[in-house]
Amino acid sequence: MTESLADIISGCQSNERSAQQQLYELHSRRVYRLCVRLVGKQDASDVTQQTFLKVFRTIHQFSGGSRFETWLHRVTVNECLQHTRSRIRRPEIALNVDPVVSSQTGVAAESAELLQAALDRLEPELRTIFVLREIEELSYAELAETLDVSAGTVASRLNRARTHLKELLTQLGWEA
Repeated sequence: MTESLADIISGCQSNERSAQQQLYELHSRRVYRLCVRLVGKQDASDVTQQTFLKVFRTIHQFSGGSRFETWLHRVTVNECLQHTRSRIRRPEIALNVDPVVSSQTGVAAESAELLQAALDRLEPELRTIFVLREIEELSYAELAETLDVSAGTVASRLNRARTHLKELLTQLGWEA
């Protein structure tokens, strides 16, 4: 560790704003690039900021037993994993249509949004079979071949998908 980096770290451990700024300027590009690779470009800036907040809160734990860059990478990876886990717990709902230019109006648009929200909550195996049958209009035979399952399994899964989807729609406020 260079003397100047050691001084910057010591300053950060003393909560000196100028040292925190220097540390950020030295390492933010590298942290950002790693975040892009681990969480994607869309979330990389936010995770980079979270990483540096964590670094400044916990820098007193850095003892110098390893290279600072190694410690910083570990903090960055942990923040990326935390971000990924939180996204799994809070799934995002993708819009299939642009709400400004949608040709659907009123009840139809609301129903489409409700259906999409329910589909997003359906377990992946059931969502897949439902979408392939009801939206892509594959036959039972085509579904069996595509999914490499028997026709009986297709019928069973499709029935389960419809049942779960109806339950989810009801939970979301859909009225038959």
